[in-house]
Amino acid sequence: MVSYSGYMSPEYAIDGLYSTKSDVFSFGVLVLEIVSGKRNRGFSHPDHSLNLLGHAWTLYMEGRSMELIDSSVGDIHNLSQVLRLINVGLLCVQCGPDDRPSMSLVVLMLSSDSTLPQPKEPGFFTGRGSTSSSGNQGPFSGNGITITMFDGR
Repeated sequence: MVSYSGYMSPEYAIDGLYSTKSDVFSFGVLVLEIVSGKRNRGFSHPDHSLNLLGHAWTLYMEGRSMELIDSSVGDIHNLSQVLRLINVGLLCVQCGPDDRPSMSLVVLMLSSDSTLPQPKEPGFFTGRGSTSSSGNQGPFSGNGITITMFDGR
């Protein structure tokens, strides 16, 4: 079982596979952290136990992405651009690397007004004490202890 930490993409954390799409995942996490003013690692919310990615996804799906924006930002002169940034961030943190855009497409999406696709559920859309949303849900031990039992043949 794998617990998510920081900016690591699901395919790297689970299978040790790294690609440019792993960087896209990390970029998406950074985007959501900047917009929200919160770190993904150690994120907490009084109403649920989701991580930052899960929180951003839930707000997006409920049409409440504005609530993700850090209050210290103050008056936002172009709210549609910030909401676009959240959408792009969520596209970057999708679970499957094939579902994530390339960085060149990310730049294009951020610099144009074209219609954006709707993101799929992000990788590691979790609450505390569970693993990635892509399958093996279940508790994990945060203390890093493993137990190996040896059996004779």
